[in-house]
Amino acid sequence: MGWWETVWNRRMLLCLGIGFSSGLPLWVTIVLLQAWLRNEGVSLRDIGLFNLTGLPYTWKFLWAPLLDRYRLPFLGRRRGWALVTQLVLMVLIAMMGLLRPTESSVAVAVLAILVAFFSATQDIVVDAYRRELLPEQELGIGTAMHVNAYRAAQLVPGSLALILADHLPWSLVFPCVAAFMLVGVVTSVLASDGVGEAPPPATLHEAVVGPFREFFARQDRATALLVLAFMLLYKIGDAMASALATAFYLDVGFSLTQIGVVAKGAAAPATIVGVFVGGLTISRIGINRALWIFGVGQIVSTLGFTLLTRTGPDGAALGAVVAFEYVASGLGTAALGAYLARSTDQRFTATQFALFSSIISLPRAVASAGTGFLVEAFGYRSFFMICAALGIPGMLLLVRAAPWSAGPPGAPSSLVPEPVDAEPVAIGKR
Repeated sequence: MGWWETVWNRRMLLCLGIGFSSGLPLWVTIVLLQAWLRNEGVSLRDIGLFNLTGLPYTWKFLWAPLLDRYRLPFLGRRRGWALVTQLVLMVLIAMMGLLRPTESSVAVAVLAILVAFFSATQDIVVDAYRRELLPEQELGIGTAMHVNAYRAAQLVPGSLALILADHLPWSLVFPCVAAFMLVGVVTSVLASDGVGEAPPPATLHEAVVGPFREFFARQDRATALLVLAFMLLYKIGDAMASALATAFYLDVGFSLTQIGVVAKGAAAPATIVGVFVGGLTISRIGINRALWIFGVGQIVSTLGFTLLTRTGPDGAALGAVVAFEYVASGLGTAALGAYLARSTDQRFTATQFALFSSIISLPRAVASAGTGFLVEAFGYRSFFMICAALGIPGMLLLVRAAPWSAGPPGAPSSLVPEPVDAEPVAIGKR
């Protein structure tokens, strides 16, 4: 199969559709919500604390076993749950525009938490679906497609919505953004079931205990903890640097329209580059080496933000910095996502993937909550330098977690585990 057929086939198009749908609600809570709050006069400290509304992303492994074990009576075990979460997210996102953050901060926070919860639930099922959809040789390119579509979804709440906000009331902006969840709805309805789906756990107890037992049975406890530490630290600096990016652009002096056109508009060509460079690079050099190379790029791109503290509201500098950061961070995310997928056992895809992705979401939800305090204490320039330094520990752990010339420790020994004699329980039927 040539590179064109590898990049553009039905499986890759599905990865793009579910990636876009999966990313949109996340960017609503960390880009559009941030711009809305800052535009309405909310302080940086309070905006930083709003990052805590993303905690459901770090706890999604708690309810992931339910999605491994049970299915809804339509569209299969993965697509049925995906469709329900997408429809609920459309409603919740549209409702945000009905509130005023300075008058109903608690209601805004509750809605943001609900969006994060259903978004995290959607992530559980689409991550499991993607792992079951893609054969081993397509994990790298498929994950790159998914990740870059995930990041390209930022163009809606982070570009289109900001431009609309300069001309329309927020009560209309949020429903416009919510309508783009139809991409996920259509994908879920028209997609086929994953060909690599293993039989589900026989009982709910097995669905809860089995994923943890299987992971720690692969290797000794020290190695297992080291792998988990690597997952936690690899993108911590990158996540913190982007936590206040929109507020940073506003404070530098850019208008909402400039941010929408230049900063977020730079994501489009960066996404195209990310899809091809990331996917083809991972498929050619392997996941481990990609983690090394792309990890260095993440650190350098974080330092790039310090350039804007010197140039001020310069559109060319903004476009260059954002494009480089978008490519570098996206490539690192794609490599890490492929690493996580390769580390799952297909009997427990949803729960293990949710556990691993919860770990990498922890910095965004917890460490990012203190970013406003760091900026107010040290200033933006020193803040971004701190974020870059925080990327180094994760790189050091690559020596053990993903050696340059070997596979990751504790990878499943079999891509197709022995079947479990059980059928998924259909809610409403049993």
